[in-house]
Amino acid sequence: MKKYEMETIVGIFVVLGLLCIGYMTVKLGNVSFLEDDSYPIEARFISVNGLRIDSPVKMMGLEVGKVKKITMDQENQKAVVKLKIKKGIKVYDDAIASIKTEGLMGDKFISIDPGGGGSLLKANGTIIETQSPLDIESLISKYAFGDVKKQ
Repeated sequence: MKKYEMETIVGIFVVLGLLCIGYMTVKLGNVSFLEDDSYPIEARFISVNGLRIDSPVKMMGLEVGKVKKITMDQENQKAVVKLKIKKGIKVYDDAIASIKTEGLMGDKFISIDPGGGGSLLKANGTIIETQSPLDIESLISKYAFGDVKKQ
């Protein structure tokens, strides 16, 4: 009888430990089982150099969403970036999306200026005004090899 009590107690601790590990994995990994708390929009850029899936989308310095998919529109020669924006965040049809860098050599993210003069952008809407990322490497190479003209 004592043997089974000890095995039961150890089993309970193992199950609790596995539940805790699973919970921490979901919390630290930012895994979401239900995507009901966001809506999709898209933006079209000439270049998305350095942008990745799951890069943050920020508005006024706060994270309001993530990049979910990056595809190419061959017909219009543009990169199409699908974004998931948290519900309750208002983006207008005159918004401006730009790709920026966190710090000097940091990761890329999308910054949205929400607009406000137009009508509200609905789910699956498109942000028309976009700004592609600044190509630091080409600027440095132009400066290093003397292609920059002094005025």
